[in-house]
Amino acid sequence: MAQLYKTDEIDPAGSEQRSCRVRPAPRRPHPDRWPDGQATFAWLGHATVLANFFGVWLLTDPALEARIGVGRGRAKLGPRRLTAPALRPAELPQLDLLLLSHAHMDHTDLGTLRSLRRDVPVIVQPGNSDLVRRFRKVDELPWGERVTVAGIEIESVPVRHWGARMITDRHRGYGGYLLRRSGRTVLFAGDTAYTDAFAPLGRRGPIDLAILPIGAYDPWIANHASPEEAWRMARQMNATHVLPVHHSTFRLSREPMHEPIERLLNAAGPERDRIVIREIGQTWTLPEGPAD
Repeated sequence: MAQLYKTDEIDPAGSEQRSCRVRPAPRRPHPDRWPDGQATFAWLGHATVLANFFGVWLLTDPALEARIGVGRGRAKLGPRRLTAPALRPAELPQLDLLLLSHAHMDHTDLGTLRSLRRDVPVIVQPGNSDLVRRFRKVDELPWGERVTVAGIEIESVPVRHWGARMITDRHRGYGGYLLRRSGRTVLFAGDTAYTDAFAPLGRRGPIDLAILPIGAYDPWIANHASPEEAWRMARQMNATHVLPVHHSTFRLSREPMHEPIERLLNAAGPERDRIVIREIGQTWTLPEGPAD
């Protein structure tokens, strides 16, 4: 997927910037080929995951523009992409559900949201509905509460992060979502530092897939889990498979772009086959049958 715009990339030492072309996404999903009788997932970049969850199309934290930040179009101010999205908004299938974990601009990108159909049902955390008022059906879902949308049971779960979009709006909520359909369970954590809040979820029943953030931990470890901490959380909740996100897309911290996934694979060691998606654009289908 050729890209014409450029970006500024900070070197690992943070001492200089150099102009470089945006890397194309390593893989390209083909959602038109995904069957409705399975659960299929593709990582589009950062925290944006497209899924066909047994016939229900959902999208998480969509950020598919050239920049994240304040403003619109060419006037938007904020970090540029280092890796292009695997799909553009116009290439998305017709969505049945949109999940937003919190108000940060790399997770709730208003430019991307403006490109989506207004009739897509949206789930947000408390205090975030004003950001998605263009949509016709919006549910604010506090921690511990559940709602069923398009046949998916959605439960809001606590994470360790914060929700303010600007300095003055500390009222905004943040969190993750536990999704259940056809006897299978998926956790979308959104963004979180290390927390033991996920462990009780695993004790309630098997988690087939945990979508966990692994980047932006240097120096923001108080708000973003390291790869080793993400793997520990996956083990604590007894997740069968792990889809790592929140890396290799934007320069939001000091660690080298390739470091998060390498450290996660090292942490997993002989269990690294449980890490199911490692490159932007890669597609994975949940194996048939209940989780072990």
